[in-house]
This record gives sequence, C-alpha cells and structure tokens, in this order.
Amino acid sequence: MNYDDILYAEQSGIATITINRPQVFNAFRAQTCEELIDAFSRAGWNRSIAVIVLTGAADKAFCTGGDQSSHTEVGGYGGRGTVGLPVEQLHSAIRDVPQPVIARVQGFAIGGGNVLAALCDLTIASEKAIFGQVGPKVGSVDPGFGTAYLARVVGEKRAREMWYLCRRYSAAEALAMGLANVVVPHDQLDNEVARWCEELKLRSPTALAIAKRSFNADTEQIRGQGALGLQALALFYQSAEHREGVAAFHEKRPPDFGKFRL
Repeated sequence: MNYDDILYAEQSGIATITINRPQVFNAFRAQTCEELIDAFSRAGWNRSIAVIVLTGAADKAFCTGGDQSSHTEVGGYGGRGTVGLPVEQLHSAIRDVPQPVIARVQGFAIGGGNVLAALCDLTIASEKAIFGQVGPKVGSVDPGFGTAYLARVVGEKRAREMWYLCRRYSAAEALAMGLANVVVPHDQLDNEVARWCEELKLRSPTALAIAKRSFNADTEQIRGQGALGLQALALFYQSAEHREGVAAFHEKRPPDFGKFRL
C-alpha cells in the first residue's frame, strides 16, 4: 500500500508510524485508519522489528481523533467499518501485533487520539502533551476500548469524568492517573523514546509477545462489547441529536442538546 496520510520508517529494529496530517492536528479519516492498519500489520509481522512507535507529525498534536470535516451529514466517514471508519480494526491491530507499541505523545491526544494513546502498551509524553475526550460535546462516543478499557487504565471514576465532562488534562495529570508511563521535557522526548526502545530490544521477543497476549486476554471481551456498541452508534449517527453536535462543531457554537431531553 502507498501511504498518503502516514509516514512509515524502520531503523535498527524499530518501526515508527507517524500520522502525517498536521493541518488537521493529525485527525484521522477513513483512509488514515486503513493506512495505519496496513502499517501495523507490516511492522507487526516483520520479525526484525522489536518495537513499534506511534506518533503524530509536528509538535502540536499526537492525534485528535476522527476528522469531523470527513463526516457526512447523515453520519459516518465514508469508509468501511460499522460507522464508516474502521476504528475497531485499528484498535485490534495495535493490540494484536506481538511487539510492544509505544505512543510518543508530543501534543494534543484528544478524542480518538486519547483512545489510541491509552491502547498502546506504553505511553511516553512530552510535558506539553494534553489528553482528554470530546465525544459527548459533538454527539459521539467510543463504546468499546475507548470507554471500558480506559476505565481499566485510569479507574472507573476518572474514566467517567473524562467522558462525561470532556475536560482536558495536562501531561502531569495523565501521569498521575496512569494514562502515561513517563513525562519528560519536550526537548528530551525523542531521546526518552529511543532509550525505552533500546531497553525493549534487549528483552526476549517471545516472552514479550506472550506477556502482551496475556494482558490482552484479560480485556478481550471488550472487543465484542465494542462491536455491539458500534452497531448502536451507527444508529445514533443517523439521529437529529448527533447531527446537532456535528453542526455545532462546524459552526463553532455550543450545541443545543437540551431539546433532546424533552
């Protein structure tokens, strides 16, 4: 596959996958997801690759989730998958590759980007990184790994807070709640990522793969839960309530969700 939305590089046993859409804060569209899935498969089943790094281009954003400009008025992003965006397949790709996946978070990790950072095995963040969810502000939600697995990572109370209130959290707050493994000064981020990669390269690849499979087994039921939830989400995306959220986002105004409580 030729890549237009991402960059892919392999060097010294490390595969680096970069979402290359800085003009939209590295938000992903259907094509981006397809390319990411292909890249994870390409790296994941290459026996010379010891670790995979996922990041975003430029300094402002790791990833800010689904690109709302690609969202149709009737819901969906124009690609495959239950909601026209193969997020289920992308999440599974990150979990299914046998190597550890490191999220290199240099800026905003918002919405679906926050979910990607949580799903990666390890998260290394710049002190400039910002985390958070946004779905209920625009009439959306991740009914699978983005909610249930996030609760495993940060705890039920904090996960509910993140989704219900859609606040933003500093890198220091993310570290305190367990969403990041380490936070470093911005100019030391690449060196820190490289240090962790070199350390992982010294570990038994088979032992790491078995450990990852074992960790995943404990939360594997969330995959089915997410598939069921996305079927419901596809119906929600056809509703007037969801359309109001998308319209408000494009018009840069607060959404009027109150009328849907009547």
